Amino acid sequence: MEKIIAKNPVAYHNYTISDKLEAGIVLTGTEIKSIRTGKVNLKDTYINIKNGEAFIYGMHISPYEQGNIFNVDPLRTRKLLLNRREINKLIGFIQQKGASIIPIQLYFKRNFVKLELGIGKGKKLYDKREDIAKKDAQRKIERTLKSAEY
Repeated sequence: MEKIIAKNPVAYHNYTISDKLEAGIVLTGTEIKSIRTGKVNLKDTYINIKNGEAFIYGMHISPYEQGNIFNVDPLRTRKLLLNRREINKLIGFIQQKGASIIPIQLYFKRNFVKLELGIGKGKKLYDKREDIAKKDAQRKIERTLKSAEY
C-alpha cells in the first residue's frame, strides 16, 4: 500500500517523462516525523550524480516542532538509495542530449519513504501550449457531456 506524501507540481508540465524509477532516501528521525505530518515540498528539486552516488538537492523538509537540537537544515542535500545498475542507467540517460532526472512524487511504501524519479527531456514552449490546449479541449468535452446528462 502506498500513501502519497508530496508531488512535484511542475514535473509533468516542464518535462516529458520517458522512464520511472523508485529510490529510497537517507533521512534523520526528525525529518521522518516531519514528513509524516506532510511538511515536505518537492518544487525546485533536482537530482545529480556525484562520485557514483545519487543526491537530491532543494527538497524542503520543514523542521519538526518538537525536534529542538535534533533538527537539521531543511534544504540539506540528501543521498538517494539506488543500486549500482540503476545509477549506471541514470548516468546513461543523463549523457543523452537534454535528458535529466526529475523527482516526481514522495510516498510511503510500507514504513519506508520512497521517491519516484522520472527520466525526461525538457519541453519547449510550444509543447507546453499544446498540452494546455488539449486539457482545455478535454474540459470542454466533459462539461458539454455533463450538461447533456441533465
